[in-house]
Amino acid sequence: MRAKKSLGQNFLVDPNLQRKIVEAVDAGPDDTVIEIGPGHGALTDLLAEAAGRLVAVELDDRLAEALERRYRTEPAVTIVHADILEWEPGGVLHADRLKVIGNIPYNITSPLLFRALEWRPRPERVVVMVQREVADRILAEPGEKAYGALTVGLRAAADVRRLFHVGRGAFRPVPNVDSTVIEIRPRTEPAGERGAGGADTVPGPEPVPPETLRALTRAAFGLRRKQLQKILRTAPGYGLPSEAAEAVLAEVDVDPRARPETLAPDTFVALAAALARRGYPRGDGPG
Repeated sequence: MRAKKSLGQNFLVDPNLQRKIVEAVDAGPDDTVIEIGPGHGALTDLLAEAAGRLVAVELDDRLAEALERRYRTEPAVTIVHADILEWEPGGVLHADRLKVIGNIPYNITSPLLFRALEWRPRPERVVVMVQREVADRILAEPGEKAYGALTVGLRAAADVRRLFHVGRGAFRPVPNVDSTVIEIRPRTEPAGERGAGGADTVPGPEPVPPETLRALTRAAFGLRRKQLQKILRTAPGYGLPSEAAEAVLAEVDVDPRARPETLAPDTFVALAAALARRGYPRGDGPG
């Protein structure tokens, strides 16, 4: 079957790399594994042997139909024909041990990773192959050019590490970019901590709803060359008076002259929590 450019399809054809990726997720008989975009089933075959239960979510009509025929006699394998961004896991996520694996198209990387972090139970481990540039952004350190809202959003909620690079020659059709396999281990939120209205929270010393953190990081990195005091005074959804902006930054021990790229993810969480206590962001914010 020809790859569909509209779906960002590039199929991994190197069997050694296929095995290496599956080994990284470390699936066992007590695990439920969600495979994102199984394609022709190269990883699916290996995962079906290792996992106690496998749920493979495929958007492509042709590929989903072929996979359903292929695994129709395997009771532990479920093929779901759906858009992973719209799919509601429902009963699948009743499993105590959940792991996620997949080759993620560039255009849905950010929303998909944030969505996976909001599944309950939180996955124990997420092993995904992403565009190398995206991996560099996720793994950037404060002060580096690539450091931004994606970095903060993911690393405030999870520990992330680079596993290995994958050259473009390992795919068919050959893409124009190289890829990187990363491991994401979501942190467990403190017991009983939930956001307003029961919403899930970003774990930490002072948990905040993920949308509150995202609103702040979007506002901050949208004005990344400006000082934080000015951002809090002028960004949509904030507009704090000068003294209030100084007070909230002092509360979390942040220099008002600091710029967004210098703040660690946990500091952003603390700042988002301090602002939320004061009712920010307001309704016209970037969230």
